[in-house]
Parts: sequence; C-alpha cells; structure tokens
Amino acid sequence: MNSLPVATTAESPAQTSHGKAAQSMAQRFTLTGRVQGVGFRPFVYRLATEHGLQGWVKNQSGQLIIQVQGSQRNLLDFQTNLLLKAPPISKPTIARIESIKPFTATSFSIIESDNQGGAPIHVPPDYFTCPDCLQEMRAPGNRRYQYPFTNCTQCGPRYTIIQSLPYDRQNTTMAEFNLCPQCREEYQDPLNRRFHAEPIACPQCGPQLQFFSAATRLIDNTAEALYQCISALRNGAIIAVKGVGGYHLMCDARRDDSVLRLRNCKPRPHKPLAVMFPHYAHDPLQAVREVADVTAVTEQWLLEPSRPIVLVNKKTNASLSEHVAPGLTQLGVFLPYSPLHALILDEFDAPLVATSANISGEPVMTDNDQVEQRLNHVADGYLHHNRAIERPADDSVYRIVAKAPRPLRLGRGVSPLELQLPFHLSSPLLAVGGQMKNSIALAWDNRVVVSPHIGDLHTPHGLQVFTQVIADLQALYQAHADRIACDAHPGYASTRWARQQGLPVHTVLHHHAHASAIAGEYPEENHWLVFTWDGTGLGEDGTLWGGETLYGSPGQWQRIASQRPFYLPGGEKTGREPWRSALALCWETQQSVQQQLTPKQPADLELLFNAWQRRINSPQSTAVGRLFDAAAALTGLCTNASFEGQGPMLLEAAATHSAASDFIALPFEQDATGFWRSDWLPLIAMLTDEQRSQADRAACFHLSLAENIVQQCAHFKTHLGDFAVGLNGGVFQNRLLTEHVINRLTRQGFRVHLPTQLPCNDGGLCYGQIIEAAATCSKYGSDV
Repeated sequence: MNSLPVATTAESPAQTSHGKAAQSMAQRFTLTGRVQGVGFRPFVYRLATEHGLQGWVKNQSGQLIIQVQGSQRNLLDFQTNLLLKAPPISKPTIARIESIKPFTATSFSIIESDNQGGAPIHVPPDYFTCPDCLQEMRAPGNRRYQYPFTNCTQCGPRYTIIQSLPYDRQNTTMAEFNLCPQCREEYQDPLNRRFHAEPIACPQCGPQLQFFSAATRLIDNTAEALYQCISALRNGAIIAVKGVGGYHLMCDARRDDSVLRLRNCKPRPHKPLAVMFPHYAHDPLQAVREVADVTAVTEQWLLEPSRPIVLVNKKTNASLSEHVAPGLTQLGVFLPYSPLHALILDEFDAPLVATSANISGEPVMTDNDQVEQRLNHVADGYLHHNRAIERPADDSVYRIVAKAPRPLRLGRGVSPLELQLPFHLSSPLLAVGGQMKNSIALAWDNRVVVSPHIGDLHTPHGLQVFTQVIADLQALYQAHADRIACDAHPGYASTRWARQQGLPVHTVLHHHAHASAIAGEYPEENHWLVFTWDGTGLGEDGTLWGGETLYGSPGQWQRIASQRPFYLPGGEKTGREPWRSALALCWETQQSVQQQLTPKQPADLELLFNAWQRRINSPQSTAVGRLFDAAAALTGLCTNASFEGQGPMLLEAAATHSAASDFIALPFEQDATGFWRSDWLPLIAMLTDEQRSQADRAACFHLSLAENIVQQCAHFKTHLGDFAVGLNGGVFQNRLLTEHVINRLTRQGFRVHLPTQLPCNDGGLCYGQIIEAAATCSKYGSDV
C-alpha cells in the first residue's frame, strides 16, 4: 500500500500521564456506519497526532481501518474520542478492536483506499452547505467567493454523484474535473477540512453555470449566468434550475401571475407548491417566520442537515401568493441546501417557489437536454451546470404529527436510508414497492436500504428510473438479490417487472406490507392491532381494501375488522373524481343527494347507475381514503380533484377552522358472516346537512372516524388482551385525525405507534414487504 503525500509530524513518543515514556501497544480498529465522505480520515489523523500515536488509517469499501500504536492510556483516550468527537454528520460504530504486534512507524498517515469485498458498505446521502463553506462563499476576497459549487468534507453532494465505491473522486461524476494546484494542495492536506473532500472544486477547476432563455443568448460565464437568472426571476419568469439531485422550477412566490402561469403551464392547478426561503446568518428562519408559525420542532427540522421540506402553519397575513397552497392551512417550506440555492436566495432576498421539475408523478428530471425538451412549455429559461447527476434525488418532505417529524417522502439528504433488521437474511432480498409513490428496498444480512422516492410508475421515465435505482443500489452495496418481494396486485408495473426477472417472487398483500412496516420499526412489540387505512390496495378476497384492522404480527396477520363495503362507479377514476365516491355511498344506502354534486357529475347518470347496479367497472372497496373523498364531495369542498388526495387535504384544512367537538358514534357490529364491520351510514345525513357549516361538518367527520378507531381498540382489548396499536397507510398523513386518535388512545393506556423513519403512505411499502416476506418465509420453514 502506498501512502498519500500527507503532512506528518515528528515522532512523538507515547507518554504516560506523568510524562514518562511508556511501553507501546498496538491495536487495529474496524469502524462501520457512516464513516466515508464525512471527513472521518482527517479527523482520525488529527486525533491520533493529538494523542501522540503512530500508524495509519484507510478506507476499505464501506468501512474504516485504523492501525495505531502508543501507550495504553493514549490508546484508551483515542478510542473514547473516536466516537465522542466524531464529525457531526458521521455515524460511526466501532465494530472490532484487535490487539496486534507493535510495528515500525514514526508518524501517523492516511493511506489509499482498499476496495476489498465483503465489507459493510455505507453510501452517504447528499448534505447541505455547512456554515464554513457558506461563510467563505459570502466573503469578498475569498477565492471561492460566490462560487456555486463549493463544498468540504462536512457538506456537498454524495449519493447523486457516486458512480461506484469506494467513495473516491475518480469514482464520482467529479472525475472529469482536474484539480488546480490550490485545490490539490487542500485535497492532500490532512489538516485542511477539504482533505479528500471528493467533490472539491473552485472557480478555476470546478463545474460552471450556463444560462439559456428565449430572450437571451447562451451564457456560459458562471457569474453572468447567475445574474441573468436572478434578473429573470425578478421580472416574473419561471426558471428551471439544476440543483443537487435534479431540477427545480422556480419563480417569485409573491407574484400571483408567475405562480398561476406555472400552475397553468405545468399543469398543476391546485397541488401545493414548495417554497424556498432566504437563509440569514443572524436568524436562519427570519424569512420563514414572516409568513408561517414556527414551532420548536419545525425549527429543528428546517435546520436539519438534510434540509427537508417541512409543512408549517401559514399566517393569515402571509405575503405569499394565495395560489401557492390554495385552500390549505399549511405551507411546504425549506431553506437553501446547496451553494447555488444560497446564492440565488441571497441575491433575490425573497421566497421562491421551488417545485420539482417533472411531469406530474414522474421522478425529478436531471438531464440538461431532457429538461429543455420536456419542460419548454413551462420554463422561460434554464440555469444549467455541467456537474452530471448520476441518479435523481427529490427533496424530502416531513410533517409534524403528534409533536414528532413524520416523513411523507424520503429523498435528498435522508436516502438512501439504512436501517437494521430485527433478523438476519441468508441471502439478499429486493422489495419493489407499489405503483404510486414508489421506492425500493434492498436487504441482506441484518441490513436494509430504502431508496429515495422514485414516483409513480405509469410512465416510461418513471420505469426507467425505477430500474436504474434497482441496479444502482445492488451495484453500490455489492449485494445482488436472488429473491424479490412485490405487491400482490398483478397490474402494478413493479409487480410485472418482478415477475420478468427470472427470480423467485414472494407476493405480499398491500395492507400486510403496511402493517409489517410499522411492526418492523418497533420490533420490541410482539402483538399488534394495526389500522391500515388508505385509498386502495388489493385484498385477500380480490376486493379493494383500505379500511382494515389487522391483528397479529409479521407473517401472521389476521383481518379482524373492516368498514362497510361499497362499490366504486368508474373504478380507478374515483381517485381523481370524488363525486363518484359520494354517489357510491348514496346509491349504496338509497339516498338521493345528487344536487350536492353538480355541475361536475356526468350528464348521463342513469347509464352510470345502471353500470354500477350491474357491477360493471365498479369494484368493491372498504377504503377509508374513498370515504374522505366522498365527504369532500358531499360537503361541496371538492367534487373533482386535480391531484391525488386533494379532497381529503381540503377537508382537513376546513376542519381546522371549526371549534366543533361533536362526533357520531358509528355502528360497529358483526355482519351475516360474523365479521366485524364499522358502518359509515350515519355520516351521510350529517355531511349533507347544509344547516351546518362546511368546517363543522368536516370536523365532525374527522372526529367520528377517530372515535371509531378508539371504539375498536376498546372492543378488541376485551377479547384479545394486550397489544400495541399501529397506524399506517396514507390516511394517517392527516394530522387532525391521527393526533385525535393518539391523544384518546394514550389517555386510555394504549401504546400507539406511528411511523417515524418511513412514510406511512405507499413510500414505505417496500420496507414492509421486506419484513413481511422474511417473516412469512420463516413461518413456513423457508430459509431467510
């Protein structure tokens, strides 16, 4: 092994605490966890030198090897400080310490990486710009002043630029940029915070910006490109800006005309738009506080190194365009996380819409040419750069529910998310998730890695990214699956893909995966009552489930209760046309409230009714998500939706404006077969009672469903004894419903769990598929 040309110190003899020479000892440390791409080797170098130790440190695939010698006291101090003083974005674990024979060394050094197989590899996510780099970038006279690609070992891109491991510059998309003498000196100096910062760059040798629009020539000077971009934004333009994991469509969040034009052209008529705010040194959240109520928990998460989008309550006098989040009480806000975003927001000095540059539901776009070709009907200009994005990573999204951050979407800064399994697998297992909000999971040994959010799989681009991420994760982690877990729905693109691979396939029921996902997060619980409430999912009986109560544990779930079933006229169309769900409930109970649904319903209702009666394209469902759709339509809040979940979101927003606390106790009885069902029938009259305000009706609906869960828990406790209560499925993204359930059940002594690491929506299905598939195989004696 050849040592890198690093700075060294003169030999320091090991000393006791009394200053006398002590007998040397030698040890070999093996560290795992997040120890690559976070400045850990220079940290070890400085720590060893500080304690007068000799030896070396190197990367070996995904782990860190340290061979060190000195006095027993100094070695003990070194071992303690390895964890105590570790770099803030690292997550080290000392896997092994071995005593070895003393060796010949006069100093401590950092040696080249060794790519040996079999090591526990860890792929670092992308990090926000650290305060030191921000300060340099804002300091006139610094050689990186206003340079949009500055970084160090504590910040910058990782996952989105890595092509292979070990994580060295030649294995990233930065390999094409040859270091200038000054950057090379920093890169090779262990005392410099850019020592082996693999994306290291400066204006002389690093990536550059380009700006292009119909109104201006191609500008390939970075400073001028940035100036033209900001000028265009000030003039109301919509600009596609290339970031860390893909492009954003950006415009002035205060201008109605810009926001409306973005909505009309994308098209995205109503779905809320994320807003990026300036980050001020004296108070990073000053601009956010001007338009939103910031709690201690939201403040903490807005300032997390992952810099996620966080949903916060907006103020009534907010200066933002009302079209940013129409009809809703919350905003998705986040801070600049890359130097480029920081420069734009510093100069613009006002909030900017920063929504993913994609076709609705697809993964975020990463390629310069692709963006220009597919979004030319939306963008007025393009701010490109020439650092290639190896794979997309959309922004992570969190919502504070029950005083804790809950992920709605895992992405940049968080994924790939690495978790420890409560068991060991004998061979790698791949789980390919569902059709919507897709993400995939790769598991081997006692580890599982969940990919960033991919998106919906109904387009060629979505499928292309889906297959790319599957190949990438297996290549990066050197774990190639020999089995696949997928959803039981044969029409899902992920399921069809799984069956085409020539590998053994384990199908997992949609709601079993939801239940197992929550159980996997809390392995200390053995008996569960899990409410899996969502919009759709194929059930064991071939119907569409979505209001289920499951009892048991992974591999042995029993469906012990559900909602009263109803038939959905038009099948899949009901997700975007809530009036169909409303009609289904009315027709099911022979009630006529058609006047509530005009003018959006079709002219020929008789034809639709006849098809519904004959069960033509009218599948049976128990989905609570469709009940929320129906409630939104019956109250007049939303009869047609332009995005999934619009009706329920408007219903929740309306309910927050009500002080009503009444609820309707839903009948919970056994049907003719002895199966327990809740009946939503009493809600119809309340939802159509125009003597009550929309807000009061919305609040009563939420509280009635929440009390139904409380009622079920009390009932089953008398029959089943002790269990933990789990809440999982897209319906529990609803804060009002979920917090009421948690508060009521907690007061009654129940242990209630909600996902904290993974989304409760279909973004967490892949993890649940891993847990369920492994448990089911174990149950039937298969090798897991």
